[in-house]
Amino acid sequence: MEKQHLVGKTLEELQAVAAACGMPRFAARQLAQWIYVRRVNSIDEMTNISKAHRILLAESYDVGYYQPKEAMKSVDGTVKYLYDVGVTCGVETVYIPDRQRATLCVSSQVGCKMNCYFCMTGKQGFTRNLTAHEIINQIVSVEDSDTLTNLVFMGMGEPLDNLDELLKALRILTEEWGMAWSPRRITVSTVGYRPGLRRFIEESECHLALSLHAPYPEQRAEVMPVEKSFPVKELLALFREYDWSRQRRLSFEYIVFRGYNDSLEHADALVKLLGGLPCRVNLIRFHAIPGVDLETSDMQRIEAFRDRLNERGVTATIRASRGEDIFAACGMLSTAEKQ
Repeated sequence: MEKQHLVGKTLEELQAVAAACGMPRFAARQLAQWIYVRRVNSIDEMTNISKAHRILLAESYDVGYYQPKEAMKSVDGTVKYLYDVGVTCGVETVYIPDRQRATLCVSSQVGCKMNCYFCMTGKQGFTRNLTAHEIINQIVSVEDSDTLTNLVFMGMGEPLDNLDELLKALRILTEEWGMAWSPRRITVSTVGYRPGLRRFIEESECHLALSLHAPYPEQRAEVMPVEKSFPVKELLALFREYDWSRQRRLSFEYIVFRGYNDSLEHADALVKLLGGLPCRVNLIRFHAIPGVDLETSDMQRIEAFRDRLNERGVTATIRASRGEDIFAACGMLSTAEKQ
């Protein structure tokens, strides 16, 4: 019988494991400490659990951490990791060091259903959701895991299309019995997948980022099919039901395409669309991918777009491009050729 992994289990699930092995209820917190804080690789290392109970545990369970299959390093220090998540499945995770910060870009699915025109993951198609075990393993097993200051769920897949496993992983990351991360250090990005969006907002305190990319619905629908099912205006109406003026941040991702969405008229339309909603806009340079006839704007136009937003009361920044030479930049992750 194949063993179950302890990594990816919540405290309640670990309590059930402890009970099944005849262990006291408090043993669940001991297990969580060994797995998520001390990050041991074997049950034998859990020395404050009796040998008899360790033997029982090892009959049905293992810890479950595993190393990436490959690593590629960019000239700018960014590292892209490839993980095997099945016989024909792989996902990519990106480590981004930047002065005093170190960010990990985490994947939530093998491929993606959303099929955004400018994204290589979407062109790969969808294979399956990742489990909480596979999500947490990405965060713990990268070489520089101990240096991480921020997590962004902006890798492969649409996180809100894998909501149950996402929320489970976020609990493990932020609960005091788990890894005890502040939710203010974690951002979850979505294309605007409406099912589960309200539940995510209410069950998590992590930051939220919406991929926007155009202020006009018809234009957004050309590059993001999700607009037809879940219009951005409906999403903004939902966002306005909540208070974003405190520490939790709402942001909008905006890839700037030359001659498509980079005019000052587009900037003015974006200000009107957001309508005083407390948020920030992250402007992103487009990274060319095969088969896509879009180009990135030049930096002068991107800066003018940013300045227009800031002048009109919308906080806007330009995100630095990292890892393009190893296909690790925004929109470039794909394991289609590695499956």
